[in-house]
Amino acid sequence: MRVLSGVQPSGKLHLGNYFGAMKQHIDGQQEHESFIFIANYHALTTIQDAALLRELTRDVALDYLALGLDPDKACLFRQSDVPEVTELAWILSTVTGKGLLERAVSYKDKVGRGLSPSMGLFNYPILQAADILIYRSEAVPVGKDQVQHIEMTADMAGYFNNTYGCEVLVIPKARLNEAAVVPGVDGEKMSKSYGNTIDLFDEPKQARKRIMGLKTDSTPVEDPKDPDSCNVFALLRLFADADEASDWARRYRQGPMGYGEAKQRLAVLFEERFGPARERRRELAANPNHVEDILATGGRRARAVAQAVMTDVRDACGIVKAES
Repeated sequence: MRVLSGVQPSGKLHLGNYFGAMKQHIDGQQEHESFIFIANYHALTTIQDAALLRELTRDVALDYLALGLDPDKACLFRQSDVPEVTELAWILSTVTGKGLLERAVSYKDKVGRGLSPSMGLFNYPILQAADILIYRSEAVPVGKDQVQHIEMTADMAGYFNNTYGCEVLVIPKARLNEAAVVPGVDGEKMSKSYGNTIDLFDEPKQARKRIMGLKTDSTPVEDPKDPDSCNVFALLRLFADADEASDWARRYRQGPMGYGEAKQRLAVLFEERFGPARERRRELAANPNHVEDILATGGRRARAVAQAVMTDVRDACGIVKAES
């Protein structure tokens, strides 16, 4: 099965990104034909500083490779290394009604958070559909809040196939992951836009400071506590094995136990998981040509698939292109 995933290089990646998507992407390379792209065209809706976008794009590649993505198993590439994706986005826009885009929940949410209501932001689902359809992706791993995007992609594929009487574009399916909502240091959903993140590759001192600053209630040490309503426990159980998580839940309910104990353990588990990856990341960053080779190779592999699909798309709708 061919599975497609993308990540937007709009800031430093954090625990919410890791447990919400990255871990599933990396685990999935063992089971499926995985295409993972760095969505730098999409990032232009929020990042409009050329040097910063180049840096953040490179950082996403470093993060994935340091965390265990194997470029021999998964195809890691930049969205911009496959220019055919923007051509397909235009063609999809000619068969997609404005009403479909107006129903996009993510557009309303982003505008509500203060992002400029640009046409790029409004048309975001079309480019996203092109990303999926141009590789004939059969499944796209998403959380529940992203299912609408896959449904819209399926609609657009149907519009094209019905308009031109063909079956050129494969109808993808959403593959729901089991990722929990990861709380930030303030108790809200962890998000770059909220400034409440614990970044994956912070130095140990900074990461520990953020963890020790996690918001908790004022329940006294000697009193029982509810693990299911505690931000610290929500993170702790993502790191700990089942037996340890169960033991911490028991200690919460029985007492006495201070939140500081759980934070201390979380800091240790964080360093055990990300400390070695931090060192691998430093080694990778010191060899930028190697990282560029990985991205360029992935881009060529992805583009070969995209070019074959676009040949079929052009044939279906009558677009003639001179042989190169």
